[in-house]
Amino acid sequence: MEKREKIYEGKAKILFATEDSDLIIQYFKDEATAFDGKKRGIIENKGIYNNKISAYIFKYLEEKGIETHFVKLLSDREMLIRKVQIIPVEVVMRNIIAGSLAKRFGMEEGGNLSEPILEFYYKNDKLGDPMINEYHIKALNLATLSEIEEIKNKAFRVNELLVDFFRNRGIVLVDFKLEFGRDSSGKIILADEISPDGCRLWEEGTREKLDKDRFRRDLGRIEESYMKVYERVTGTIENR
Repeated sequence: MEKREKIYEGKAKILFATEDSDLIIQYFKDEATAFDGKKRGIIENKGIYNNKISAYIFKYLEEKGIETHFVKLLSDREMLIRKVQIIPVEVVMRNIIAGSLAKRFGMEEGGNLSEPILEFYYKNDKLGDPMINEYHIKALNLATLSEIEEIKNKAFRVNELLVDFFRNRGIVLVDFKLEFGRDSSGKIILADEISPDGCRLWEEGTREKLDKDRFRRDLGRIEESYMKVYERVTGTIENR
């Protein structure tokens, strides 16, 4: 697959065109940002780990009937994906009280929820990705009512699958972000990535943080935590 011109560069990934108009190459960077870009840094090998973790999870979800944009892994930092029109709505699934949910309700992190919570956020860095609801999505023509329902159903199913997936690897899935897009036929499919950048992952038992919160909160051992998630997810042991 020939890599052609760069068509988009975000905070963590670069997208390149290919000779096939329906396929693009997604490259994962080591750059890390937090607090709407106010904090920046480098997490060594983050791009490698996130690429391989995402590929493994996408393949797992495909096997369980969740259609994704993933086609195949190309290299340590690159995967081939289907081109989609990203719906500018981030879906956040929450299983345990943490992060902004804890702040909004004045609760201690770590408390259990009686059931998962789904939240919508408008995907706009300049505005700080404000929280929105289904009425905003419909009124702003971001997605139709049927698309919203489909996204919700898929998000809850992905959450159900991934809670078990990570539990079987000794990791608690606290919360995580999902993005969806429309493929060339208009079908809604899962896109972007699923990695420690967009998931809160805690070690089962100790509840040690294994995700980008280590970067946000200056907790140290960031690279080690990403590597640990990679090893747990893929069953691969890195040379240390």
